[in-house]
Parts: sequence; C-alpha cells; structure tokens
Amino acid sequence: MRALSCSGVAIMQSHVSLTDPADISRIIEMAWEDRTPFEAIETLYGLNEPAVIQLMRKEMKASSFRMWRKRVSGRVTKHLQLRHPDISRGYCATQYKQR
Repeated sequence: MRALSCSGVAIMQSHVSLTDPADISRIIEMAWEDRTPFEAIETLYGLNEPAVIQLMRKEMKASSFRMWRKRVSGRVTKHLQLRHPDISRGYCATQYKQR
C-alpha cells in the first residue's frame, strides 16, 4: 500500500497489476462512465489520463476507441476541476440503492 494525496486528503492505494483482466475490465468500465473522472481512475489504479487513453487504445477495437474518444473529449464530468462544485460524487445518487 502507498499513500496518495488527492485534494489534500491522503488516500491509500493498493498496488494493482495491469495484467489482471478484472482490473483492466474495471478501468475500461470506469473510463466509459460519464460521471467517473479520470482522477478517480488515477487514485484507484495509478493511471493518469494519457495512460488510460493508451490502455483504451490497446484494449479496444479502433472504431470503439474512436467512439469513446469522441464521447469523452470535452466532457466536463470526466475532469474534477471542470465539474460544477455541487457535483461531489462519481455516480447517480440512486445507482447503488437496493430496490
């Protein structure tokens, strides 16, 4: 485990292997999610935005990668500093509620 700092708050990060298909799948899932910022991926997996882009390019078909890049380019919810200050979570408030 190593300590990271995110907005002045120390966060513990486990060492994650990018050879584990489950980790790669989760990173791709997080990258596709509109409300999950790149900073969250960096905090959890240690991959900054260029590294996520490189991973997506490597793991996806070319057409899927182009679609993803078109979707996330300029999207303010993918960057914490561009988000509206009222948005403090990375998911819909009802997303994880039991029904």
